[in-house]
Parts: sequence; structure tokens; C-alpha cells
Amino acid sequence: MKIKTTEASLSKLKKLRLASDKPSQNIEILENPITNKGTAFTLEERNKLNLTGLLPEAVDTLDLQRQRVLSHLAMKTTDLERYIYLIGLLDRNEVLFYNVVMSDPARFIPILYDPTVGEACLKFDQIYRRSRGMYVSLSHKGQVEKVLRNWPNKNISFICVSTGGRILGLGDLGANGMGIPIGKLQLYTACAAIPPEILMPVLLDCGTNNEELLRDPLYLGLRKPRPSDAEMDAFVDEFIQATQKVFPNCCVHFEDWKGTDAIKYLAKYRETICCYNDDIQGTASVALAALLTALEVKKEKISEQRIFFYGAGSAGLGISDLLVSAMTLEGKSKKDAQASITLFDINGLIETTRKDLSPSQKKYAKTHAPLKNLNDAIRAFKPTILIGVSTQGKAFNKQVVETMAKLNDRPIIFALSNPTNKAECSAEEAYTWTKGKVLFAAGVQFPNVQVGNKVFYPGQANNFYIFPAVSLAVYATRPKHITDEMFIEAARATAAQVNPAERERGMMFPPQSNILATEVATAVQVVEMIFDQNMATVERPKDIKSWLKNMLYKPEY
Repeated sequence: MKIKTTEASLSKLKKLRLASDKPSQNIEILENPITNKGTAFTLEERNKLNLTGLLPEAVDTLDLQRQRVLSHLAMKTTDLERYIYLIGLLDRNEVLFYNVVMSDPARFIPILYDPTVGEACLKFDQIYRRSRGMYVSLSHKGQVEKVLRNWPNKNISFICVSTGGRILGLGDLGANGMGIPIGKLQLYTACAAIPPEILMPVLLDCGTNNEELLRDPLYLGLRKPRPSDAEMDAFVDEFIQATQKVFPNCCVHFEDWKGTDAIKYLAKYRETICCYNDDIQGTASVALAALLTALEVKKEKISEQRIFFYGAGSAGLGISDLLVSAMTLEGKSKKDAQASITLFDINGLIETTRKDLSPSQKKYAKTHAPLKNLNDAIRAFKPTILIGVSTQGKAFNKQVVETMAKLNDRPIIFALSNPTNKAECSAEEAYTWTKGKVLFAAGVQFPNVQVGNKVFYPGQANNFYIFPAVSLAVYATRPKHITDEMFIEAARATAAQVNPAERERGMMFPPQSNILATEVATAVQVVEMIFDQNMATVERPKDIKSWLKNMLYKPEY
């Protein structure tokens, strides 16, 4: 597999050629993470590029450089320190960074993203070293297009944008939320080998309602409360229109927006531009993938289930909507599919007498007496599946879990909130309280659990199984829009890669250690669906798998 030649890679080669004629550019080569090879520059390259004497005498291979990085990481005592070190490495040498991360994704993804990224965002203004991505502020109103044109690479295929309005389960972190789009796009490359030069992280800085941040002298963002809905709508629209002018046909990935905004803006733009919201569609898809795996164990269909959600925000509603679509594909009516889903939030059962429901919640409202107690509601509706997206840590207590086990021989319980302290229950609690009967997944990676003589390997329902694969398919086929069917297909493809032996061990997802192969296999299936439904804007190749693999980024000099 070769690195796809892009505007950025051509620019890199051009700079290196110019350097042979202009000695003053030798420092620029070493300071630019895209052109820098560090100690891997050969003696011939050093002579040609006027680098002789600026590097130690030894010439290292990429493998040897990786060993040095690993030895540095071994001296760090916390994952946050490792995160800071790796971001520093990315600032120095992009190829080496991705070579390290892609050499052991199961080890490095939890450092670069969840759960470590949550702590990194909380301390983002303290650990900030060097600008990465674009900060488009509310103060730039009327000039957003001009601001976006400051980005050096015009060949951008994906923009991951956050307002910092709802970071993981941590709430409004304002500009500190920039760690999220940076991390998400790193996973595009680390998990699905999408070339990094076509990715742009953006923090849409609309201020923050977090009083602690507004008082923090180190805070990096706009020191204003968040604007009115009308002002926000106008600003977001200016941003969206500007992205389509400056980066024609790019895909906009909405990430970690406030729940009501997440739902509203996805609905507004999904039919007019190529866009998706990972918190809604990615979360729904990875949950569906885990459910399909669990139901394969039970030999049941999704359309036969009664599903109970604790949490009725954008994630719960997004999963519910995708499950309704999946059920209708199995022949169930939309009305019956919606009726098989029960929502419950911090104020109790989502039922018709409540006055605080959004339009998205009302379609799932039950004609039922109010219920405030979670266990009472579970006993009343007798679900086969319990899904937590509440960010209420330990909400699935022993009574709740044991009730699910009494109602079902093999209860399906997913505690999807993150970071770890927000999880509705731990893997150990779920397996122990059900005596090993549960089919379990969580939003974070829990340790293996032994019950009696059997060891269970709890799955992590992390969106990184889905959104990089879907994005790779989109990168290859260039559809004008992204549909829910693409995410359903990605869920099916992911679940299909969990073999019977892995399911027997309690695994709901393929191993993270081979994530690139998993994502490519998923992307191939999504690409086939896009072509089958005539959504692609490129010509269908004879061999989709080979065609796709030829586009993959490979981290080597």
C-alpha cells in the first residue's frame, strides 16, 4: 500500500527539492512535522538538503525511532503524560507519530482518545503547547470564510467541528473541547488510514456558560456566555456555507455539541451537505453493532426486542431512531418499532403527560402513569435490552441489574456513558450480579472479569469502530449525503467480524489490536452499499477492496 499523492504530499516534495538550493530552508525542514524525518534522514539526504551537522551522526531506521519513542513513553507515569508526549511527537514528526500509534492501536487509542482525552480536555488550557486546528470564534462573524482561507491546505475532505458544548460526560468545556476534534481526526488515520493532510479539526468558539472557565486566567477561549439560539443559528449557518466555499464537497463531522443543538443542526444540514453527527449516528451504529453481536448469541432479531434507555438526550434518541430504522428493514412497522422502545431520564419515564419533552422525545412517549424509579419502570415494561446513555454513574445498581436477570435468561445490558466514572455500572458488577448471564458492553474499556471458572472479556462500545470506517467509505466514494443506512451497514459489517469463539468469551466487538483490518473490511461493505444505491459520485471499480486499499495512508518515510 502506498501513500496517496495529495496536494500536501506534493508540497512536501517541492519543499525538499527547494531546500537543496536554499540552505536557509534546512531548519524549516526539521521544524515542519510533515517534512521532518529526524535521525532517519540518510547521509545522502542530509548532504543534499544541507542538514549535515544539524543531526547526530547515526542514521536510524523508522523501527529504531519507534523503539526510542516507546522507551520515552515507558518513563511516563500517567496516561495524561503519555498523551502530552505523543501530541508533542505529532508536532515534531507526523510519520513517526502515526507509525507508533498504528503499531499498537489497542494500547494507544485509549491514550489519544477515550478515556484520557477527557482529562486532557479538562486541563487543555494548562497543557496547551502549540496550535493545532482552527479556532473559529463568534468574534469572527461576517469573516468566517476569510478565516477559513488561512488554513494552509486547501484539499480538505473532512472537517470535525465541536462547540465544546457537551464534551463526553463532562459538560460545557468551551474552547477546552478542542481536544475532541483533534483526537477524533487522529482516529480517522490511526484506525482507518485516512491521509492526515485532508483532515481539519475546528473549534467553533461560541463562548461558554462554564463559570469556572470564565474565571480561569489560563482559559484560551472567548470569555462570553453562549449566545441566543437565533445568534447561534446564524453563526453556524455562516460557518457551514463558508466550509462549502473554501473546501468544496468536504464532509462536516459534528462532534460533542449540546444535545438539542446536535439534533437540530444534523436535521437542518443532512439533506443539503455531506455531514454526520458522530454522537448521534456513530453512537447509534456502534450500539447496534453490539446488539447484533449479542442477538447472534441469543439467535434473535432486533425487531423482536423490547429496548429500555436510561438517558433520553441526543445519544439515546440517536440510537432509538437508528434501531427503528433497523427494525423496519426487518419488516416491522415504524409505529410498532417506536412502541418497542422506552425512554427514561433523570425526571423519570418519558410519558405523554410530561410538559418538558422535545419533539424528538414525544414520538417515544408512553401513555402510562408517571414513574420516577428506574427499577419500577424496568419491572413495568419488562425490557430485553437495557442501555445506559445517562452519564449518571452507578445508575444500574444491583437491584436494577438483578431485575434484568430475572426478566431475561440472557439480559443485554450496555453501560455506554463515559468517562469511566460516568458508566452506569462496571463490567464486574454486571457479570457478578447476573452470575455471568449478561451480554455486556460499555463505553469505556473495563478489565476482564472472572465469574467461577469462566473469564469474560467485556467489549468497549466505542465509536472508533464505526466513524473512521464510514468516513473512509465516504472519502472513497464522495457521496453528496450520508444516510442512516450507511451506519446500519457499518454496524452489520462490524458485528459480522466477531467470531463464535469471541462471542463465547463475552466480546461484542472485534479485537482492537487489528483495528485497521476491521475498519477496512467494514468500509468495503459500506462502499458496496453506496455504489449499489447509486449514491457515489465516482466510477465503480472492478475490485472495490483493492481500490480502497490503494487509497490508504501508510506511515513510512
